[in-house]
Amino acid sequence: MLVDCDKDFQEFVERMQLLGEKLGILLLQFPYLNKMAFASVDPFLARLTPFLKRLPEGVRFALEIRNKSWLGPKLYNLLRGQNVALALIDHPWMPRPSQLFTPSADPITADFAYIRWLGDRKGIEEVTKTWDKTIVDRSSELTEWANVVYKICSGGIPVFAYANNHYAGHAPATIRLFQQIWDSQHRR
Repeated sequence: MLVDCDKDFQEFVERMQLLGEKLGILLLQFPYLNKMAFASVDPFLARLTPFLKRLPEGVRFALEIRNKSWLGPKLYNLLRGQNVALALIDHPWMPRPSQLFTPSADPITADFAYIRWLGDRKGIEEVTKTWDKTIVDRSSELTEWANVVYKICSGGIPVFAYANNHYAGHAPATIRLFQQIWDSQHRR
């Protein structure tokens, strides 16, 4: 993981450049990493640090981890030093967005923020495998996110957000619901 991948990664980033102005955020996504993979955040950061230092300029990157105990100043400071956004995710294993922002740790680590509404894949797939309508009402969660996004945007930070079908059952409906909540709370 993150070792001997420079050539392939460089080729991937070069290919992404073909998107031109449509190129958004490139996500470095990691699954939950158990203690056999990395005993703690420290060996993960030791492996991640040299990789991040080699990231090309002029491309926005976000990093997603699913180890909630790894969230904190060590990770945030590393990402901030490389202008890599911590992906703020809505996932059953991870803290709620309001829990991420503490007086001692600000999870905004770049000049942009990146949010992923992921949901509980296993749980929703027990109910449906058809992604054409809302299955789970996420109004309260998206209201919480709207408040967090408002605080981030108030600081002049642009926010990019992604909705997965597994979040509520239909990603376009999730985006519409967020927009409705946003408009009702923050329209001036």
